[in-house]
Amino acid sequence: MQDTNVLRSKHLIQYGLLAFPLAFVGLPLYMHAPEFYASELQLSLVNLGTALLVLRLIDAIQDPWIGSLSDRYSENRLAIVLLGAGLLAAGFWLLFHPSESAPMLYFSLAVFLSTTGFSVMSINFQSLGGLWQCSPAERTRITGWREGIGLLGLIVAAALPTWLSQNYSPAGGFHLLTLIFLPLLALGFLSFWLWFRKVKLSPVSNTNNLPSSWQSINTSWAKSFFGIYLINNVAAAIPGVLVLFFIKDHLQAEQWIGLFLLLYFMSGVLGMPLWQRLSKVHGKTVVWFWSMLLAVLVFGWAFTLKEGDVVPFAIICVLSGLALGADLALPPAILADNIHQSNTQHLSSRAFSLMNFFTKSSLALATGISLPVLGFLGYQPGVASGASTEPLTLMYALVPSIIKLLAVIWLWRFITRR
Repeated sequence: MQDTNVLRSKHLIQYGLLAFPLAFVGLPLYMHAPEFYASELQLSLVNLGTALLVLRLIDAIQDPWIGSLSDRYSENRLAIVLLGAGLLAAGFWLLFHPSESAPMLYFSLAVFLSTTGFSVMSINFQSLGGLWQCSPAERTRITGWREGIGLLGLIVAAALPTWLSQNYSPAGGFHLLTLIFLPLLALGFLSFWLWFRKVKLSPVSNTNNLPSSWQSINTSWAKSFFGIYLINNVAAAIPGVLVLFFIKDHLQAEQWIGLFLLLYFMSGVLGMPLWQRLSKVHGKTVVWFWSMLLAVLVFGWAFTLKEGDVVPFAIICVLSGLALGADLALPPAILADNIHQSNTQHLSSRAFSLMNFFTKSSLALATGISLPVLGFLGYQPGVASGASTEPLTLMYALVPSIIKLLAVIWLWRFITRR
């Protein structure tokens, strides 16, 4: 067994490697798959969009239920993660090997299996990381390694389909993507299994007659934490939804999109050690507060940008990427601290399933708010820069700053009351 105060880097890597293949689920699933089915199989965009909307709602709603079942059968944690891996592998294979006789059915089934498998894996993956016995200062290292490796996986997942499409046919490229993903998923699970056998986890008991997921967070601390988390995520998700429009139409810098995204995600990865060190000295909640203030200032600056401001926006990508690293590393560590302090390890999967639920809900809210409002204000994608993109600049930069400022104020009250 390892020392419970200082975590070994070997075990952090073994644990975090599973985040790499899990990062492949997002972009191929929601960006590349619909385009593949529309262009290669001639499915209606309306039907694909409607199916994705319904499936996303199911995906978000089922997370607390998955968390409840995971806690109820917590003695079979490893088997639950393996079940999730099997569902994810089957769904990913079906997604890019559809039946030409019933492609819409295959698409819906594949997305459902993939998202369900991903939820089962990620909820228990995060929960077990939160149960890892260590000092509170070390929990930021756990989330930092996990989210940092996940961001690296996201970068590869974003670049790989583009490279494959340039060298292979769509069907051939996605077949190869599947053949790359499945071994990565198997290796990630094997590494996770080795970690699971070696480390010491907090014991879990009292799993019978558990309250519902919603009842289990009926405390002042949890309501404030998840409320701040939701508002902060909505503020972060709106620029994520609109960033490509902002770069193309307002900055007129489409050729720099790849560089901007690389700067953003790599800054998130490289900034993880900074947030870990700061949180050891000043505390996780205080450092999360600082990172939110940084994001408010950064997007306030973005509101002033004009056409051609490539260098300032590159700096903004670096600074907002640093803030992203804090948003990914610190809240899960804060939640894990509370689980240990309140002795509610038997509710750990429920707690992290609610974090997943609010993450997905924030993306849905950001999409549901920003796009209709832009349409109402008269913005049309593809128009020239200038006055016609003022609504876009407002929604991309100023609105998220105001929303995040609300989260900052709430978090400050949360800190001072504690």
